[in-house]
Amino acid sequence: MKHKLTLSALLALALLLAACGPQATATSAPAPAATEVPAQSSSSNNPYGYDVYPTTEPTTAASSSSSAGGQAATVAVGTGGFLVDANGMTLYLFTKDTAGTSTCSGGCATNWPPLTVTGQPVAGTGVDASLLGTTTRPDGSIQVTYNGHPLYYYKSDHAAGDENGQGVGGVWYVVSSTGDAMK
Repeated sequence: MKHKLTLSALLALALLLAACGPQATATSAPAPAATEVPAQSSSSNNPYGYDVYPTTEPTTAASSSSSAGGQAATVAVGTGGFLVDANGMTLYLFTKDTAGTSTCSGGCATNWPPLTVTGQPVAGTGVDASLLGTTTRPDGSIQVTYNGHPLYYYKSDHAAGDENGQGVGGVWYVVSSTGDAMK
């Protein structure tokens, strides 16, 4: 009888531990592995004539930090001395943009998502509010500008402070607090 009670107690304990063990949640799942994206080259598919496309898919960090749904975009100067959004994600300018107009659309905008806003952008720490503005993109969305430069994320920046897009193709640069390309 003592043996049966001990076995029963062990089974009950095992069931209790299984029921109280760690639970799987949506946030505990590992991130999917990066997938390859074909690199673009100087061809009719790449109107800018240089490789400006990253080779891996981004995490959701860049896309989730873009303002949407009526939220204001906050632009600040990060610890590196360049512009970042409210989540610390690096912002870039494209030297091929002219007169406050974005020339990055289609595949370019997939790889260099614009910082968009519904409403007015907000000047954060170190930012000159008089340099903040907006421009209307071809799709009708409103993109934040700084010193006349439309602002973008780089899809291969995965965490606050990443600056993997710096100097890509010789045309993508982080933006200084004065609104100039930091080369």
